[in-house]
Amino acid sequence: AGIENLPCELQRNFQLMRELDQRTEDKKAEIDSLAAAYIESVKNMLPEERVEHLRKIQSAYSKCKEYSDDKVQLAMQTYEMVDKHIRRLDADLARFEADLKDKLEGSDFETPGSRSLKKGRSQKDKRSSRGRGRRTSEEDTPKKKKLKGGSDFADTILSVHPSDVLDMPVDPNEPTYCLCHQVSYGEMIGCDNPDCPIEWFHFACVDLTTKPKGKWFCPRCVQERKKKK
Repeated sequence: AGIENLPCELQRNFQLMRELDQRTEDKKAEIDSLAAAYIESVKNMLPEERVEHLRKIQSAYSKCKEYSDDKVQLAMQTYEMVDKHIRRLDADLARFEADLKDKLEGSDFETPGSRSLKKGRSQKDKRSSRGRGRRTSEEDTPKKKKLKGGSDFADTILSVHPSDVLDMPVDPNEPTYCLCHQVSYGEMIGCDNPDCPIEWFHFACVDLTTKPKGKWFCPRCVQERKKKK
């Protein structure tokens, strides 16, 4: 059954478990009544009547156990049903992520995430590929992906205010960067340390308003360089 039917199936199973609970409670009340009647009349009962009365109590206890066993089995089936759907969703998500990764690797559009897959390139090539958000010169501006209307993809991103981006729904599959662990937006700068674990930073998060001259290292890499000295 598809996951769209899961709520109905869960509701049905929970309703059955509630009915089993009610049957158990009714049977327990019956047992209490039988026990009270037995204690009250046992002195006047014949041996055969005593045996018959005790058998009724024993039968009621057996029914209670059956109801409890049925409830446990139903709970296990419900758990397995939910677990099956979770495993199916995990498998679908893994396939989706694999397909998305293949599409991104096959794309000509270069992003900070795709640049991290090309660490083997020379430092010169790496610098020339930087600057998704830096637009201080034509040489620093990366190749832009054209949208259907002919507008520049990079211009569209750079025109978005950070607060607008943070208010938008976040795609869980979109990579995050910077010290704030947010998606890329606005002007961004790349750390000149080739081993930087983050690589890309929003200008505002590193207290920049314009591109600094020369090499630039992020706060974490600056601290690491100081420790090594």
